[in-house]
Amino acid sequence: MLLSDFRRQMLTAYGAMQTDEQSPVYRYAKRAYFIVDKTGTVKFMKIMDNPLNLLDADEVLQAAKAAGS
Repeated sequence: MLLSDFRRQMLTAYGAMQTDEQSPVYRYAKRAYFIVDKTGTVKFMKIMDNPLNLLDADEVLQAAKAAGS
């Protein structure tokens, strides 16, 4: 499932909000990956410093498998 934080309420809580006074956008979301179990516990979290970097698919798969156990 893919979720969005349109109102930016959770970005700050998870450290995924970037504030840059020099940017025309000023506040924006960093590229972030979270795996949350059925109880709402975060099992995996990775926040990328560079928005052009993507998480390796194998790393996501390993995290998903580990979260299911």
